[in-house]
Amino acid sequence: MQSLRVGAWADTGVLGVGGDGNGSGSVVVCGGRGRRGGGVIVSVVRGRERGHGVRAQSSVTTEAAGRSYLSAEQKVLEVVAKQAAMVDEQQRRSGISTLQDVRPDLTAGSAAELLDEAYVRCGEVCAEYAKTFYLGTKLMTPERQRAIWAIYVWCRRTDELVDGPNASRITPTALDRWEDRLEDLFRGQPYDMLDAALADTVTKFPVDIQPFRDMVDGMRMDLVKSRYANFDELYLYCYNVAGTVGLMSVPVMGIAPESKATTQSIYNEALALGIANQLTNILRDVGEE
Repeated sequence: MQSLRVGAWADTGVLGVGGDGNGSGSVVVCGGRGRRGGGVIVSVVRGRERGHGVRAQSSVTTEAAGRSYLSAEQKVLEVVAKQAAMVDEQQRRSGISTLQDVRPDLTAGSAAELLDEAYVRCGEVCAEYAKTFYLGTKLMTPERQRAIWAIYVWCRRTDELVDGPNASRITPTALDRWEDRLEDLFRGQPYDMLDAALADTVTKFPVDIQPFRDMVDGMRMDLVKSRYANFDELYLYCYNVAGTVGLMSVPVMGIAPESKATTQSIYNEALALGIANQLTNILRDVGEE
């Protein structure tokens, strides 16, 4: 498989938007309500358990001191609510519809040419590894296409850290460095040309960093977790590796001005679609494994 270099740590692979396309940390679910009426039994088929220490995870997976217990779904819905509120606030301040196209900055000279080249490369990767999704992006305006391609490539590279040809050499420290690189990217300090495409995207659309951090947390789960004791744990995994993609994408895809749906409800549906796609991938892997 052709690959893209991820710093000095790994090559890149595939993550389909809305789901973990390669089934990283593939999970088998059996004994659910539809099958014997019993509890859910979850076990990882291709999970990785290396015994390394990991960096403290994001707010989705940690409890504040003195805070009563929240289920994974409640924690995730809090993140979704914050994302929706951020977009609503940005729209109120700008007075611009979320479906109005965003025009590129008129950066002069070679910098603009390099940025255009980065977006073209992102489109090529998307077209090669996510053919049907790529066709869907062709229905978008040019600027939205480019932005979605940039998000796709970042997700693809992130997934391949723990599910690609160099996965056996990936440690929690490498994921920490990848997250540091993400933080730099959002500060306008990209590491390479593909990072530059996403760094440009987040300046043009109200894309927040939290879903990206949470996806890295999903990769950490793949490194250290080999069993999911109940659906609550599985829900969090599905959010981290797939539901996050919906939260990344909504600010770019936009909401039609005539829509009567609230921003919150649209984010909730994007989250549900991502989780449903991941559960479908899990069930598909049952037969393959």
